[in-house]
Amino acid sequence: MPSSFDVRFRVNGGTVSLTVPPEALLLDVLRDRLGLKGAKRSCDMQVCGACTVLVDGDAVSACTYLAVEVDGREVTTVEGLEQAEQLSPLQQAFVDRGSVQCGFCTAGMLMTASALLAEDRTPTREQVLHELRGNLCRCTGYQKIVEAILGCANGDSRPVPHDHAPRVEFHVVGRSVPRRDAVEKVTGRARYVSDLTHPGMAHARLLRSPYAHARIVRIDTSRARQLAGVHAVLTGADLQAVCDPYHGPAFRDRPMLAIDVARYEGEPVVAVAAEDDATADRALELIEIKWEELPAVTTLAEALEPGAALVHERTPLAGHFADLSSLRPEPGTNVCHRFDYARGRVDDALAAADVVVEDTFAFPRVQHVSMEPHAALAAWDDEGGVTVWASTQNPFSVRVELAKMFGVPLGRIRIVVPLVGGGFGGKTYAKLEPIVVALARVARRPVRLIASVDDAFRTVRRCDARTTVRLGFAGDGTLRAVDCRGDFDVGAYADIGPRIIQKGTYTATGPYRVPHVRLASRAVYTNTTPGGAFRGFGVPQLAWAVESLVDEAARRLERDPVELRRQNLLNHGEEFAPGDTPIDGKFEESLSRAAEGIRWTQAAAADRARGVAMMLKASIAPSVSEAIVRLHADASVTVLASTVELGQGSRTVMAQIAAEVLAVPLDCVTVLTPDTSVTPYDQTTSSSRSTTLVGRAVQEAAADVVAQLIRIASIRLGVRGSELAIEHGAVVHGRDRLEYAALVRDHFGMAGGELIGRGVVAPGPTAAPLGGSTPFWETAVGAAEISLDAETGAITVEDYVSVADVGRCINPIQCEGQDEGAVMQGLGHTLLEEMVYNGGQLLNGTLVDYRVPRAGDVPARLACRFVENGDGPGPFGAKGAGEGSLVPVSPAVGNALARLTGVRLRELPLTPERVWRALRGKNGV
Repeated sequence: MPSSFDVRFRVNGGTVSLTVPPEALLLDVLRDRLGLKGAKRSCDMQVCGACTVLVDGDAVSACTYLAVEVDGREVTTVEGLEQAEQLSPLQQAFVDRGSVQCGFCTAGMLMTASALLAEDRTPTREQVLHELRGNLCRCTGYQKIVEAILGCANGDSRPVPHDHAPRVEFHVVGRSVPRRDAVEKVTGRARYVSDLTHPGMAHARLLRSPYAHARIVRIDTSRARQLAGVHAVLTGADLQAVCDPYHGPAFRDRPMLAIDVARYEGEPVVAVAAEDDATADRALELIEIKWEELPAVTTLAEALEPGAALVHERTPLAGHFADLSSLRPEPGTNVCHRFDYARGRVDDALAAADVVVEDTFAFPRVQHVSMEPHAALAAWDDEGGVTVWASTQNPFSVRVELAKMFGVPLGRIRIVVPLVGGGFGGKTYAKLEPIVVALARVARRPVRLIASVDDAFRTVRRCDARTTVRLGFAGDGTLRAVDCRGDFDVGAYADIGPRIIQKGTYTATGPYRVPHVRLASRAVYTNTTPGGAFRGFGVPQLAWAVESLVDEAARRLERDPVELRRQNLLNHGEEFAPGDTPIDGKFEESLSRAAEGIRWTQAAAADRARGVAMMLKASIAPSVSEAIVRLHADASVTVLASTVELGQGSRTVMAQIAAEVLAVPLDCVTVLTPDTSVTPYDQTTSSSRSTTLVGRAVQEAAADVVAQLIRIASIRLGVRGSELAIEHGAVVHGRDRLEYAALVRDHFGMAGGELIGRGVVAPGPTAAPLGGSTPFWETAVGAAEISLDAETGAITVEDYVSVADVGRCINPIQCEGQDEGAVMQGLGHTLLEEMVYNGGQLLNGTLVDYRVPRAGDVPARLACRFVENGDGPGPFGAKGAGEGSLVPVSPAVGNALARLTGVRLRELPLTPERVWRALRGKNGV
């Protein structure tokens, strides 16, 4: 076979002639040779659809399509849909209908839909769902994508009206304005870390452990180091000369590369940086490692056995978070932290209860499956500073870790976060960043490391859990006591697991009034992929158990499950726990709207049943967010804030908040992307806190600018500031109208200068049980109607209603999209998802074997509704949203299944086989 081929083909209307090797993939040619980066690399195995392009009008996966096959053919990428700088009707429909979130899947979705609409201008919903079966989206929940495609086919791109009416008292807030980054995402111009390059950049690859637990006897990297084009090879033994190799937000227990011992299958052992990916791959093949396999513990039961093999022989150093300063590891065991909280007299209350329900529930290991896998690019400068472009949710936490590891002052470490292709907690805290910084220091050149989806399965996951709960009720239905004991599997390294068990366990009682409470949980090491933050942060694991048992109690008490919940709900303003924030929501309103939406009081069809569940979650505390707002000489506005755009629409929301406060058009406001050398401090983009805390900081910063404008205008007009108002970019007093630009010019005496406002939100430590009062309570209710194929055990969720108390929807269509995505993620671990291990080996660590929800899994009716009472602490009464709606999904579906069949399942996911076996067991088969 020849070593290269000449190919000539057309791309987006232009002719291209290239010489390519026979193994070259179309995706690589488009991205690296032609600079068309709209098609994304994600799964690399024709499963996710992010790389979809058209070849002669047919949708193909460019990640497996050979470049030589396009010789003489027509290729269309997402960049080719726009004509004469006008979006195509389909692209416009995606923008208008809120079909874009993180954007990493968007190009592939558009190309698949384009092929469908070219073939059939009026497809049915079923046809659309069928065509999208090869395209994954982890953010949107698919509903708005399907609506956009059908709307485009019908010639209507307008947003579908949902359960929301804009408030007339606001001119921008409360309105479904298109997101600021939608156009760049639908045109392929959006850039993620994996799209970035740097002059002289080397490409990194990792060699990972094949064993769950093994001692590294010897590593021979000599042949790899001698390979032409290799710039750096690092092992754990090399790291001491480069940096302090350990990191971690709770315990600093995780080496960037395994040192002496590998503690889980897939742990990075050797890192290579070379001139290109192919050379780096060849270098890994030349590395020889001699292993001594060690006993492994891969389940909670194994890890907690007396005398179990220890994942860590020594207690590691604590990390850098104040609320984790009292870590409680148990020496000589695999327990790295335990949390206990109690009030009242639980044993007495349970003894006196008329009904006690008790059971043990299991929640699975699941992976985030962000469409953009982890990625980082690092470059050192001549002054000893380093810049890292990272796909991270925590740029400032990453900066702290790198400063400790490399002995560099914070001011010389710059973390830049471009667009991020989904996170869901999986990109919190340092992951790949330490490795690329170390490689860049040794290689003396910039280094980029892009993980694969397979790598992501071996980087972080959700903690699985086993929970035993007892609930005690009086005969009249009053909930008297909750006793909860949970074990969380944090994997081989603690990551943020100790905080997860604290936050999740603390609210295990849910939105209910409980006088007698005893909560205990343990974070347990195992020889598996480290467990970390995931949407819901420990709450889904506990709510699955507690909400299932509330329904069991209703059955025993012969009460309606909705009414039993209603009877025990905390009231607005009532204390949840001594010293913590009073309840800021009206839980009864949320419950009533969910029950009404699912038609709870109407009889279900004979082959269907309905279930309901609730949740309560505390946000991270104590916490700090800062923002800066700059009013320029021409009255345009720049917002500097470090909340990360993961797809949730934070840049749009921050622009809306600033525009509302300053009374300027939304188009006048620019929101910068996070850059630790430019944008001010923010603790994290997680815990549903961005709109509430960062948004409030932006509101305060904008108000600071308004106060300065009022002072300037009051001096000029000779009136009190209280007599002035702002409207439409001007300060007004009666008939006098002073435009912002004129005020700034007069204030500085020239056409220059700017007014700068600062906002700081920093609620400090309190007497609350976790050391800081929650800024707000996130609450949601889920109601499901299901049907069941008794022959196969397959559950179909026919109807799902989610109601979230958000205080105020700053951008309703974005809130809807967030919650639709949350519900679909919840359906994932409810019905489909579980990371399966056997003998320490992960069996389904690819998207071929690990099943996530697809468009065809969306319920026939999915309605996301919101309670808006303006009672949150955020801007205009907003509070957190986006996580809560995931949590009730599992217990709502499980409760519906129990009501339909009389079978209570206690282990997720509710797979057809698991349900089928339970039904056979009930029938004595």
